[in-house]
Amino acid sequence: MWNQVYDPFSNQTLSTIAAALPVVTLLVLIASNKVKAHIAAVIALIVANLVAIVIFTMPANMSIRATILGAVTGFFPIGWIVLNVIFLYRLTVEKGVFQTLQTTIGGVTTDRRLQLLLIAFCFGAFFEGASGFGTPVAVTGAVLIGLGFSPLAASGLSLIANTAPVAYGALGTPIAGLASVTGIDPFLLGAMVGRQLPFFSLIVPFWLIWAFAGWKGMKDIWPAIVVTGVSFAVPQYLISNFINPWIVDIGASLVSMACLIGFLKIWHPKELWLSPALRSKDTSNEGRPPLPPPGPKPTTAQVWLSLMPWIIVCIVLLLWGTNFFKNAVNPWATWAYPVPELHNMINKIAPVAPKPTPEGAVFAFTWLSYTGSGMLIAAIISGLLMGFSPVRLVKSYAATIKLCAYSLITISAMLAIGTLTRLSGIDATLGLAFAGTGVLYPFFGTLLGWLGVALTGSDTASNILFGNLQKITSEQLGLSPILMGAANSSGGVMGKMIDAQSIVVASTATNWFGHEGTILRFVFWHSIALACLVGLLVMAQAYIFTGMIVTP
Repeated sequence: MWNQVYDPFSNQTLSTIAAALPVVTLLVLIASNKVKAHIAAVIALIVANLVAIVIFTMPANMSIRATILGAVTGFFPIGWIVLNVIFLYRLTVEKGVFQTLQTTIGGVTTDRRLQLLLIAFCFGAFFEGASGFGTPVAVTGAVLIGLGFSPLAASGLSLIANTAPVAYGALGTPIAGLASVTGIDPFLLGAMVGRQLPFFSLIVPFWLIWAFAGWKGMKDIWPAIVVTGVSFAVPQYLISNFINPWIVDIGASLVSMACLIGFLKIWHPKELWLSPALRSKDTSNEGRPPLPPPGPKPTTAQVWLSLMPWIIVCIVLLLWGTNFFKNAVNPWATWAYPVPELHNMINKIAPVAPKPTPEGAVFAFTWLSYTGSGMLIAAIISGLLMGFSPVRLVKSYAATIKLCAYSLITISAMLAIGTLTRLSGIDATLGLAFAGTGVLYPFFGTLLGWLGVALTGSDTASNILFGNLQKITSEQLGLSPILMGAANSSGGVMGKMIDAQSIVVASTATNWFGHEGTILRFVFWHSIALACLVGLLVMAQAYIFTGMIVTP
């Protein structure tokens, strides 16, 4: 057995600086735009191993095994989802039905700002609720690039829009993960998140349009933004507090989409914004071939054909996300592999855990119930219905693997870093630094959730990573563990736009490879500013508006 070490230098400041080295290395290399994302991720992974072994005294064999476990986990399930989403997207492009979908959505409104509200916010929230794990950014980024948005606008704005729904993504998986490590009822946690995020469901649509079109461009369409935000925020609160946390995003996104489309039938902006660039200063489209001129208006049959693949995706993923399906297939479609010399061989100790607690290290290959498997099945069904032969599907899939190769390496390396930092206790050292902020803990505890998602790329992983620490620290400080558990998830959603996996998914979906640093620089300050606003809200709930806190 090896016990985690949280203060190797016997100096919390120096230990925290050492713990931050892997993530700082990663962010600096990506932001420099001089190092490709997959190379930056591999370098940061090497740094993480050196820090874990040399400074945090993790045995080298455990460090290497944790790295391999994380790399495999990076491909299954996250890389598996990205690969199959891009496969389906390429099939629809090759058959021409994606162009029909773009024309249809663009036909609702030609104003670029309103297209962003409909596609990046509403449409993306639906896919976040149905599948999560990069799917919404991949789909909305591809749609926006097809409508003529510049690569930077399509990538960065899809990332900003994919914030408010993340805490309830993939049929409530982040809430379920948080409940599993804290022991708190998921309905209580979901209700508390539902008293935090609706404020940002109102803010994010304004923020999204401001980032794209500036203050005046945002002000000119404020009625549509209000309709979008209110029609999402109100169902988000009602469903999370009075129904359950599993269907929040799906319900809220469908209501918001319907309300916005209905509103646009009776209201139009005085001046149309037709530029697809960020505030008309974005030059990321330079050197790219122009879009073909729009063809004739699609027929009803063509519209349904263009929607057919995504309808199939929604049906399949809704089925794949249910416990009924998982319980039915996992007993015979699962291969569990406890990693030797790693599984239950590492102890979390005080102050992270009240007593020595072994860390599990099991790779559960639930090959059929993976969201990516559902996406692959939906893609195959859609491809056959669109007229592809089996041989053509195989060739297209091989081409997709080649296209996504570097992205998959990056995603696997990122998950390897996240797994290694969790098992080595590096993440707990960062968490304890936040926990030492005393009365300001509601603010910095929220930023801890933000850091967790930035590190792991997943609100679920961040909740599992820091959920129990949030509970222990809040109880020591006399705060509500329900409040701080929810704050970890709500703060985490703002880290989604800067995690390397999401950025790589965005660059892959928009075919803008090698520009991950540009995307990171564009979204970074938006991410920090919104995370700080969540922190201020949690501070207000902790000390002023205490009646907003859910009680058992």
